[in-house]
Parts: sequence; C-alpha cells; structure tokens
Amino acid sequence: MKEKSGMDLFVHPLTRNQIVDLLKDNSPELNEELFSRARKIREDIFGKKIFIYGFVYFSTFCRNNCNFCYFRKSNEIERYRKSPEEVVDIAKQLAASGINLIDLTMGEDPGYHQEEFNTVLEITKIMKEETELPVMISPGVLSDRLIDKFAELGVEWYALYQETHNEELFKKLRLHQDYFERMDCKMYAKEKGMLIEEGLLAGIGEKEEDIADSLMVMGKIGASQMRVMSFVPQKGSPMENAETPDRNVEMKIIALMRILYPYALIPASLDVDGIKGLQERINAGANVVTSIIPPQSGLMGVAQSTMDVDEGGRTVEEVKHILDGMGLSVASASEYKEYLRTLPQRSAAASGGVTC
Repeated sequence: MKEKSGMDLFVHPLTRNQIVDLLKDNSPELNEELFSRARKIREDIFGKKIFIYGFVYFSTFCRNNCNFCYFRKSNEIERYRKSPEEVVDIAKQLAASGINLIDLTMGEDPGYHQEEFNTVLEITKIMKEETELPVMISPGVLSDRLIDKFAELGVEWYALYQETHNEELFKKLRLHQDYFERMDCKMYAKEKGMLIEEGLLAGIGEKEEDIADSLMVMGKIGASQMRVMSFVPQKGSPMENAETPDRNVEMKIIALMRILYPYALIPASLDVDGIKGLQERINAGANVVTSIIPPQSGLMGVAQSTMDVDEGGRTVEEVKHILDGMGLSVASASEYKEYLRTLPQRSAAASGGVTC
C-alpha cells in the first residue's frame, strides 16, 4: 500500500477507508493537523462562542444491566430518585448560572415506567415554563406514545446512545437489549420534530473500522448532536478491570466529527476527566460543554459519578475561566436558541461530508 501523507488523508468528502487511515495514524504531525482543521471549521461557523449544558441526573435507578455502567440494575450501590421539587429547583439554579440547555437524564427507572412517566412529564412541563430554556431528555427507550407526549410539551432534544454500531459488540455491552428497537426509538423522536443526539464509547473493544462505521451512521440518521466519551471502568461492573483508553482516541473522534459534520453540536464532557480535561476536548473541535452540575446538589455524573461535583469544578464560572484563557466565551441562551432554530436546515445542507 502506498504511504499517504497527512494532506492526502484529508481529501473531502472523506471515505470510510480514509477515516480508518486517519484513526490508525498516530503521528504527532497528523494529529495536530487534524485538531487544527477541526478548530478552524468550528471557528468559521461558531466564532468564539461555546454552548454550555446543565446536567440533572435525577434518578439512578435502572432496569437494564449494561456491562459498562456503574448504575446497572444488579450493582449493589446506593441510589436516589429526586423529588419533582428538587429537580425543578436544581434546574432553576442552573438556569440562573447561565447555561443554555437543561439535560434531564435518568436511568431507565422502572418506577417511572410503571406510572407511565407522569412524574417526569410534569417535571419537564414545569421546568420548561420556569426556566424558559431548551430541554434534552435522556430517559432511555420509550414507547411511541410517550415520545408523542414529550414532543407535545415542546421538548427540543432526545438523547439515546447506541455506544457502538457494531451489533455484536452492542450485544456484549447492552445485555438483553435490542439494537434496532433502540435505533427505531430515536428515529421516531426525530420524525416527531425532536433533534436527536447519538453517542459512542471509545475503548470498549471496538476497532477503527467500527468507529468509522459509527461516524457514518451518525450522519446517516441525521443526529444533530454527536457525543464520544472514553470508557471509564466502573466498580461493581463486569468491565471493572478493563483499561480506560488513551484519550487521544477520543480527541481524534471529536475532530473527525467536526470535519465530517461541521454544523453538529459536539460535546466536551466533564464527566470523563473532570474540569482538567476540558481544554483538550475544546482544542479537538468540540463546541459544547456538558455535565455542568451545581455543587452540593446531591447529583451524580455518569462516567465519573462524583468527580469535581461537590468541589465546584463543574460550574459555569469554572468553565468560563478556562474558556476565557483560550480566547473563547460562553454563548447566551438566546444565541443557543437561535442556532437550534436553524440547525436542521444547516445539518441537511452539510450532510455530504462522508461517502462509502
């Protein structure tokens, strides 16, 4: 095979094979070129503005037994289910701090399923009215009828991650769950007018070809937000003794997402490495900071359930301090809403960034 230079690998639109080659090439020169191009694309579209999301993980009960998750059903841990009043109060605190969106996240709580999500629907309704902010729901797999109800409330986002688009690997990660049911659920939400977020985990046994396939699927299904997080071993899970991957893999995936899908919202999550990992993710091309959690709120994160939470490391002020040092700033709520208004058209116009 003829050796390719970094420049040769950036032919646009990228093919699957070129994406694989970029993922396999770990030369410092190519990595810097990749990150530089991703930042340039982001700046051309978003300027110096970075969006910022509040994170309300309001129930850690779950009916699933995912092999990678700390909150899996069979793990004997202390759990919580916040009251509606607590959830709304936390959301209002986050809104006052200057976030752009509230990410309302939960495990697939069997209690809420039993009551047909009446409590969650009421929380969502009140939260939207009192904060006037866009909302993302991350409730797991829902029936079409329940998705209809959230859509009727005007919920802007539905987040539901495959974590991998290799069906055999999916089966090993998400025990006794149906790959296509999960995919169909988010596609139905998209049909109902909701924006969808898709996500993958890096370092769970995938190959570069699997990552390339995931990147292509994300574009094919029309995901408006695309997330990658490095796997972090969780105590009490079957993957407890697995290794966490080199973070450069996550950074390269972020950069490729930006190059392939210029208008996508791409998170830099504080949930993997905390506040100390923010700058490198922004430098890789991310334009959203996720997992802002008020200190002393009793809330947990996902990958790192307690990292930087009570110490105040996941606040808007802490993020602003880092962004200021990078010559960047937090977007206003109105700027975020305006971007959401045009996002579907922008994404559709830029969907030709990858070919088979």
